[in-house]
Amino acid sequence: MKKALLAGGFALLALTGAGSAQAAWPERPVTMVVPFPPGGPTDLVARVLAKQLTDQLGQTVVVENKGGANGNIGMQYAAAAKPDGYTVLYNTSSIALSPNLYRSLAFDPIKDFTPVSSTAVIPLVLLVHPSVPVKNTQDFVQYARQHPGKLSYGSAGAGNVTHLGALLLLRSLDIDAVHVPYRGSAPAMTDLVGGQVQLMTNTLNDSLGFVREGKLRALAVTSSARSDQLPDVPTVAETVAPGFSMGAWQGVVVPAGTPAPVVEKLNAEIRRALQSPEMQKQLKAQGAQTLGSTPEEYAAYIKSEIARWGEVVKAANVKLD
Repeated sequence: MKKALLAGGFALLALTGAGSAQAAWPERPVTMVVPFPPGGPTDLVARVLAKQLTDQLGQTVVVENKGGANGNIGMQYAAAAKPDGYTVLYNTSSIALSPNLYRSLAFDPIKDFTPVSSTAVIPLVLLVHPSVPVKNTQDFVQYARQHPGKLSYGSAGAGNVTHLGALLLLRSLDIDAVHVPYRGSAPAMTDLVGGQVQLMTNTLNDSLGFVREGKLRALAVTSSARSDQLPDVPTVAETVAPGFSMGAWQGVVVPAGTPAPVVEKLNAEIRRALQSPEMQKQLKAQGAQTLGSTPEEYAAYIKSEIARWGEVVKAANVKLD
């Protein structure tokens, strides 16, 4: 009887200890993997969130950039990390694009990750070089149709949302333009400003400076409503494509197998961070719209986006190795 009681007591202590360890998360710094280079539109938002979470958690949230292959290198790195809550992935819509674009991936975006929460969505902006003789979206559509294949559009890389977003928009407007992929948004924007390419659909936070300085002309935003940062720029929907809506969404996932209490606490802290006045102020300045969701809602959204973009990729016959 004594042995049985002792065994039961030790088992209870073990369970209590395990629960306490999870409840104490985080007891050391947390790494937030950003699968894109520093300074890009995703990195900018991730660093704002990392700073806010650091203040809330009392532990440093360190941003680690693992760029390359449309985010696949960073996603693969995070998928292979120990599922203890100390490695989180700041993901983008690439997590829904890659399964449709690549014949084989070293990770499964559904099986290898546990969604935590959506964080923000950034509208794309239809940008043109000032040399393109158009002042609005209607003029652009007319001009582009009159010059099929003469205009070229840059992107942050083949299969990137700046590529497929532009492809979706141009196809919906019956416009034929030449795609010029770059290794990141920075070189693409450099060539757009220089006139080497004539147009691009880029994220709002990566475009504002060039538009405000008059180096590029913003014709429309892809969100369902106008942006507070560019109130005079209409939406695509209200000008040439009713019902059109699209954005570069972001969120946080963790390696599959991460303890549920850690996922729940991280979700609560992220949603709390997104509601903080300081973070809302900083994201608004970047043109980002804050989101926030339950893990279940975010999981369902990722699956729906994989299906949505699968149709776009299939129709365009885009495949990457």
